[in-house]
Amino acid sequence: MKIGIIGSGNIGGNLGKHWAKAGHKVLFSSRHPAELNSLVKEAGSNAEARSVTDTFEANADVYLLAMPFKAIDKIAELYAGEYGNKVIIDATNPYPERDGAIAQEVRDANYNASEYTAMKFGTAKTVKAFNTIRAEHLRDRAFRTTDKLAIPYAAQDQESGDVAKQLIEDIGFDALYIGNLTDTHIMDPEQSIYGKSLSRKELKELVNNVRVH
Repeated sequence: MKIGIIGSGNIGGNLGKHWAKAGHKVLFSSRHPAELNSLVKEAGSNAEARSVTDTFEANADVYLLAMPFKAIDKIAELYAGEYGNKVIIDATNPYPERDGAIAQEVRDANYNASEYTAMKFGTAKTVKAFNTIRAEHLRDRAFRTTDKLAIPYAAQDQESGDVAKQLIEDIGFDALYIGNLTDTHIMDPEQSIYGKSLSRKELKELVNNVRVH
């Protein structure tokens, strides 16, 4: 797959490196692509750096959103013509102290953060994934054959869910389907599975327990 990484920090950077190692074509993006040279070098021959505009215009199969939550509105608006019918993996989190009023609004709303992203990227197929794992565990626990950590994901439809599951498993994590986007409140900051590093069995038990109560 060709994967465009929007936001090449701890989450986007590590995921991009892993996916490149797994054989996917990775486009890291930044407003200043030259600043990503060392990241691209680490990622190897399957990776390159581009501007955000060039990344969206590259017609990738999948776009990972790993930038600050406050950038969602602008990116959705700027590139609406480029991501239609693509799979969007939303790894963002609304942090009011960093993202300001929009993050607080979403956290106070009767919808969750992934539903907000799906609403903004309305022509795409949205998946929520990779927002609950700690950056250091994403970096250090990939490509395990035993003692795998589980990555929870939720999807808007079957196709986007299948893509997310594959991309989780391609880099040595177990995938746990949480449900559709309306079910993702438990993945949001300060909620029950946010920041948890667990096996698939442990994570499934926790999710089931939370839902029972």
